[in-house]
Amino acid sequence: MSSTGLEGRGVIVMGGGSGIGRAAALEFADEGGVLDRLSAVADTDDDEWERVVRNDLTAPFLLTRAALPHMVAAGRGSIVFTASEASLRGSAAGAARTASQYGVVGLTKSLAVMYRGHGIRTNAIAPSPTYSGIQPVVFLASDAASNINGAVLPFDHGWSAV
Repeated sequence: MSSTGLEGRGVIVMGGGSGIGRAAALEFADEGGVLDRLSAVADTDDDEWERVVRNDLTAPFLLTRAALPHMVAAGRGSIVFTASEASLRGSAAGAARTASQYGVVGLTKSLAVMYRGHGIRTNAIAPSPTYSGIQPVVFLASDAASNINGAVLPFDHGWSAV
């Protein structure tokens, strides 16, 4: 983490797919994509647990809660979370990351059930740390995926199948 004063802050970057937005998103990512230390439960201190859960689970919850009234009013919407490979198998990360990523999957499934009657679909992708891309997010958010709700799409070259 650099000394830019951003430690402990969350950022939403709109238009992060290209140009200035992409450059900003990449710069923010360099400031602290939040990971745990791959610690087992006995080796995970309170600060690590709180930091990872706050970033990985609480932040998406709060953002979604703020956006939901607008989606409900519109009678439609699509939420696509980014979980991780850790949400599909316990050995992919430490205790804090794995627990928070399973929480993202639980949040995905809860929203999918509770808001389907409002025309809102909720899905998640589960990429491995070395494989990323926008295509599955665009697909899940599009009308082409209108019958997909509550799914967690592994995006990891088959690693989660191991």
